[in-house]
Amino acid sequence: MPGLNVEYRQAANPLLKTGGIGDTVSGQEFTQRLVIQRLVTQRQTSSRMMPAFMTSAPGKVIVYGEHAVVYGKAAMAAAISLRSYLLVSALDKSPRNITLVFPDIGMEHCWNIDHLPWSAFSHPSKKKYYYDLVDKLDPDLVEAMQPYLVNVSPKASPVDKKLHQNAASAFLYLFLSLGSKNFSGCIYTLRSTIPIGAGLGSSASICVCLSSALLLQLRTLSGPHPDQPADEAELQIERINRWAFVGEMCIHGNPSGVDNTVATGGKAVVFKRGDYRSPPIVTPVRDFPELPLLLVNTRQSRSTATEVAKVAALKKAHAAIVEPILEAIDKITESAYDLVTSSAFDPKVSDSVQIFGDLMQINHGLLAALGVSHPKLERIRELIDSMDLGWAKLTGAGGGGSAIALLNSNASPSNLQSLQSKFVEEGFEKYETTLGGEGVGVLWPAVLHHDFEDKGSEQIDQAAFLNAKGVEGIEKLVGVGVGASEKREGWKFWSNAGPHVNKERAQKPISE
Repeated sequence: MPGLNVEYRQAANPLLKTGGIGDTVSGQEFTQRLVIQRLVTQRQTSSRMMPAFMTSAPGKVIVYGEHAVVYGKAAMAAAISLRSYLLVSALDKSPRNITLVFPDIGMEHCWNIDHLPWSAFSHPSKKKYYYDLVDKLDPDLVEAMQPYLVNVSPKASPVDKKLHQNAASAFLYLFLSLGSKNFSGCIYTLRSTIPIGAGLGSSASICVCLSSALLLQLRTLSGPHPDQPADEAELQIERINRWAFVGEMCIHGNPSGVDNTVATGGKAVVFKRGDYRSPPIVTPVRDFPELPLLLVNTRQSRSTATEVAKVAALKKAHAAIVEPILEAIDKITESAYDLVTSSAFDPKVSDSVQIFGDLMQINHGLLAALGVSHPKLERIRELIDSMDLGWAKLTGAGGGGSAIALLNSNASPSNLQSLQSKFVEEGFEKYETTLGGEGVGVLWPAVLHHDFEDKGSEQIDQAAFLNAKGVEGIEKLVGVGVGASEKREGWKFWSNAGPHVNKERAQKPISE
């Protein structure tokens, strides 16, 4: 961590002799390191520089349109209340180091700011500014970063090492593109409540956190605040989104841009890509309602490429049958968009929710007809149907992965408890979440205000942040909350700034 060079840190802390920078360590070990180093160095957060602050962004699910979207049809994706959180701590009495700490994947790595390849990134022919549109990675800059990535987690397994280096690559490319050699030493600590590698947009959520944090450090973002003009708030969202997309390119190569768009703006989007040589058309649905959702992980591994190939083979063999199925899925997405953007739609009225849920179930049936369901996904649907708890469907590529269920407002508490018992018994992993929540948010400074007088305000303690256990622990400590009555004071969102965006706003392309 910044504040000590490696040799001095090892002399001060025996833990560091067996777990140097880049090694895979547990969350508890991270906390032990931090606490001991604080005692040794008596580090203090800078009072002259930027205070510690946090950013946060949501994950996402595909609600309608899986597989049909591959053939130029529409699909709808929405934010979920599972989120990533980034704590940025700038230190004024430290070596000029930046450290990325991500205990949920067992990663920590430190770079000396002065030794980074600034000459490559600041060259007049390469330099990008915060207002630039970057639609592809510069291969020369990617190559210039490689010497600074090879030593990330050298002792980790091949799978973990790739995961860690992907995260480091996105972080470094953004830091070198947006930052400068004059940046002070900082610790960037990431935590996420989003299951990683489950098709829920975890990497995009992290990239949005990093993008927004670096832009805030550059002081190029204004707001968010209630009086902020809507156009200005939209510009801030677009700026964050553009740079988050750059981070996604570092991780995925050629992402669609949908995940980072949802993670930045929140709520939902409808997207369609008729020609893979052109960017998709993305329509934000800013007034998408917040709806209670169960996210259920089957823990059944699956391959997106395999499921996509399966549908392609079926379409080739039975084009006259499969094409109408894809058309029907397209109609479902269009119907869902018309429903939630209608002035008559009310998420508190059972008839509105019934239609939304019916569309989910029909969509699942059509996906099952394409052969992309799985016995475990069907079992989840069977359990929810048999207990009359709501409407369920697969989300994403299918063949395993996750299912989502929209809960009935009058679902029996005893049945919900029985469902939980069944999930545990059968090896499923359940998350209670909310569909259609807020996008990127900021907690500036990193101080949370409590409703109860005896607690008052509480500065986020980094040791506690690192040691928070699981989804519940992270949310209890720093969570943004869900629903208008449960939003946590202190967190601010650009999607809430200014008046609501018109439901009929024009479509916007996302650059690839």
